[in-house]
Amino acid sequence: MRTEDLLAAIATGLWRWDSVSGAVSYDAEAARLVGLPAEPVTLPEAAARACFHPADWLEVKAIVDLAVAEGTLAEARLRIVDEKGTVLRTVRTRSRPIARGGSEDGYYLLGTLQEVPDPLPGTSAAGPPVTGDWRRNREAFLLDAGRALAEAMSTAEVLRVAAGLSMPGFSPEGLAVFGVQGERISVIGHHGPRAGADHPFHDIALGTDYPAAEVVRTGRAVYLPTPEEYRGRFPAAWSLGRPRKRRSWAFLPLIVAGRTIGAWMAGFAHPVSFSPDERSVLTTIARMLAQALSRTALQETERELADGLQRSMLPASKPDIPGLTVAARYVPTGGGLQVGGDWYDVIGLPSGRTALVIGDVQGHDVHAAGIMGQLRIAVRAYASEGHHPDAVLSRASRFLAGLSALDGPDGPDGRYDPRFATCLYMEVDPVAGTLDIARAGHPDPAVRLADGTMMVRPTAGGLPLGIDPDTDYPTTRVVLEPGETLLMCTDGLIETGGHDLETGWDRIRKVFERPATLTDDPGALPSHGLDSDDLEALADSLVQAVHGPPSHHTTGPLADRREDDIALLLIRREAEVCLVGPGSAPVRRTAVTVAQAEPERIAGTRQQLRDMLHDWADPDQVESAVLMLSEMVTNVLVHTDGDALLVAEVSGRHGSRRLRLDVADSSDELPHRRRPGELASSGRGLLLLELLADNWGVDPRGDGKCIWYELYEASPNEQPDPAADGSAPRA
Repeated sequence: MRTEDLLAAIATGLWRWDSVSGAVSYDAEAARLVGLPAEPVTLPEAAARACFHPADWLEVKAIVDLAVAEGTLAEARLRIVDEKGTVLRTVRTRSRPIARGGSEDGYYLLGTLQEVPDPLPGTSAAGPPVTGDWRRNREAFLLDAGRALAEAMSTAEVLRVAAGLSMPGFSPEGLAVFGVQGERISVIGHHGPRAGADHPFHDIALGTDYPAAEVVRTGRAVYLPTPEEYRGRFPAAWSLGRPRKRRSWAFLPLIVAGRTIGAWMAGFAHPVSFSPDERSVLTTIARMLAQALSRTALQETERELADGLQRSMLPASKPDIPGLTVAARYVPTGGGLQVGGDWYDVIGLPSGRTALVIGDVQGHDVHAAGIMGQLRIAVRAYASEGHHPDAVLSRASRFLAGLSALDGPDGPDGRYDPRFATCLYMEVDPVAGTLDIARAGHPDPAVRLADGTMMVRPTAGGLPLGIDPDTDYPTTRVVLEPGETLLMCTDGLIETGGHDLETGWDRIRKVFERPATLTDDPGALPSHGLDSDDLEALADSLVQAVHGPPSHHTTGPLADRREDDIALLLIRREAEVCLVGPGSAPVRRTAVTVAQAEPERIAGTRQQLRDMLHDWADPDQVESAVLMLSEMVTNVLVHTDGDALLVAEVSGRHGSRRLRLDVADSSDELPHRRRPGELASSGRGLLLLELLADNWGVDPRGDGKCIWYELYEASPNEQPDPAADGSAPRA
């Protein structure tokens, strides 16, 4: 008798589904069972689907996918419906996937169909229902589990989520996650009555006769519904582990991109038959768990790489410079590796001085980080050779231009991607308090004076490094007075949050000046203190103003809220307590040189003077002071061949302070009073001083002359006590 005749005699049909073409073939008996004429037929998938209840078709698709993944039989119950949706009968199908011959993709699904008789009165059909509350509970559980696993940010969090899984209808009593390392597997997470370290299979060889090891070797799940089956299939593991309290076990592979990274064990204190629906839930959880573990492992590897790269590119220890206190911060915010192109460094020089450098390579990607590392090493090497600041930056610019030339169209990435970098290099003499600064397209430093006033120090500069190898970088000397604090930073501290340079500096000013202006008495000694803890707190406050909660209330005028890496250095020259006596106020002082070739710097000096007088009582006096400054510096540049050296000083207590401004030059020709006509374009300088200044004069010097003026915050008849600042105004 033929097989087809035998199957027809017991009312069992045969069918085959081609996963590539989607065609479904029925023999005569199978066609009859699905409501078609009793003759062999081949239908497209859409026509075959119309014979089944829609919910059952979705269920059988999931069961088939599970059988394909595990290489096991697929069993399901299906309701056959007519064109109107009326249920004709219920059939049971058993099928097995078979790989297509000579093809690596797709498979055939061969199976049987058999009618399920209606249950007798008072009884119910065996097996769980295909639809109903169980399915809805399962879907809700999978959604919650998937969300929790997706939100886990570390391997420990993933394992905690896995330990807390409570599956619908068959919650496990114990869970274990096994990881693979070489030829061994070990427990990396465990939940249940037995601690992970005490587990007999905590660390075993991959060839051990244990279900988890077999799952890792074969990549297929192992279901053990009874202790007898466990003991029969794995006698050695049974005798060693003695899992007497559990009645059923499921071991599933953790597979990512076709690679088995571990195994997951779920143990049950009650018997579980591992129906297709239950296996489907377990397999789905195993897939989500594998994806979550792979993702968090990659993130932890990237974080470790970024941390190591960051540590290698920053100074190994806090710098110790006699007479100076230094605080530094680096906050990477751009790029997936959490490391960008910003850096800072502290370099000991052969002369005994110390160099401080801060820079920013264009971009926030791995390429920028790599260039930053090379440039940092080059700057350190040039500085250690004893070159002056201008020579260090010139050599660094040529070095970076050479790196960009190597990254041409024939480079490893196939495209031209030159990079430039900004840099601020400073050579510090802590004894004299002098700072020799060279700047390459970088933001100027800012200084907080002894009384807490912040001023941006304009410095001469050149193009960013790497643009023109032959660019010169002039050096500017700045004197850091005792008790003053200097800030060097990258543009991320200024511009993050949609700010431009103007609004960014205004935001920094509010934080930078705050530690010295907390007292209610405007004439009292500022409370910025003399210990390093205050400087560390100030560094934290500056970062918080940009990236902390307060930053969202100080967004800038630009359309988008830009994020950028931040590097900053704070340097404070230690002050002697005796410098400021009881009842006295610190002196504000600034010095600027305006070269003959840089008349455009006059605008910067005017702004500096306004910054010094930001809290002056009379705004009209501030404008008068700025006008006289502009006239004096312009006269030097027009009527002499030398540079103008400007020194401004504010002394005394609030409400009765004195401003003294000196402009010196190298010419010994003294100015003389003229009587300009109405249309004359010059000759009014001394007239302005007579009209606007409370005191002024011209002092000849051996190497030139100095013209000066004084303004008093009170009226001239209420001049401050000379003892308040140690000097008296000169007529």
